[in-house]
Amino acid sequence: MSIIPICSVCVANYNGAKFLEACLDSILAQDFDQPVEIIVHDDCSTDNSRQLIRDKFPQAKLITSNENVGFCISNNRMVAIARGEYVLLLNNDAVLHQDALKTLYDGALKYGKGIFGLAQYDAETGELIDIGSFLDPFFNPIPNLDPNEPNVAMIIGACLWVKKDLWDEIGGFPEWFGSMAEDMYLCCQARLRGYPVMTFAESGFDHWVGSSFGGGKVKENRRLSTSLKRRKLSELNKSYVLQISYPSPLFQIIFPIHIIVLLVEGIIISLIKFNLTIFKEIYLDCLINLFRNQKILRRKRRKTQAGRKVSPGKFIGPFRMLPHKIVMLLKFGIPKIKL
Repeated sequence: MSIIPICSVCVANYNGAKFLEACLDSILAQDFDQPVEIIVHDDCSTDNSRQLIRDKFPQAKLITSNENVGFCISNNRMVAIARGEYVLLLNNDAVLHQDALKTLYDGALKYGKGIFGLAQYDAETGELIDIGSFLDPFFNPIPNLDPNEPNVAMIIGACLWVKKDLWDEIGGFPEWFGSMAEDMYLCCQARLRGYPVMTFAESGFDHWVGSSFGGGKVKENRRLSTSLKRRKLSELNKSYVLQISYPSPLFQIIFPIHIIVLLVEGIIISLIKFNLTIFKEIYLDCLINLFRNQKILRRKRRKTQAGRKVSPGKFIGPFRMLPHKIVMLLKFGIPKIKL
């Protein structure tokens, strides 16, 4: 009879052969005395990812997809077959520190059901990126750099630990998100239900940030760089999470302001860049999809808010009131958007 794992490490992979071996090696090298299973979902890769897994990691359970379905569906499929009491969602471009699983497991035993994460380091430079994130009023993530502040608004999906029954209670990732902000959604759902979202700074993981969607961090020239695809998905899905999650009466105040800010921001950036494509593909597309999906969003909001167990004040406890985009604009200027 096979041993039931305490943790299932789920790795979503798409053309990640360049990073995958280091990722999986870091799981096998863990200083952790509990049984662990490794599940990899290959999302119709065109590189040699599948053969690499079969040849070098026969102990990993490989799920293959005949079409590219995206990050949300990939993770939902893996968690559906996971046998562990706990699940660790791990990016294929993330490398765990040796005590990562032990740190997360000990934290879960101490704090109970919740969502937990670790300090995130830039794999290229070794610099600390964040220890989880706060949110501003418009759901823009703000990196937490304080090791003495474990309570955060969200844990990045690149390395996210959750008890499997909490995942099932929430319903996993919304598959219509595709990718981006699904981690924000999951953490907001957990916090609205009264569960902790916490980080442990004593361990961490190294992350090749931006390898999947491009951008997402400040480059050597001190400019923030992103891609059109990344920015488009980020603005849209953050808006979805905002509408679903914000408790009343805060929602009725913030949401109209959010729409106006998106419109003004899109116009200004497009004028500065002399590029109408930015406005059309990112901001106009976001507003159109918010309008088109109102039936789904309102239904999801009603269900979410009916199950809310915390006050509006407690929900926004790990928020920071200064809009983060203003801070980034003053510090780094207008971001470079790769079309």
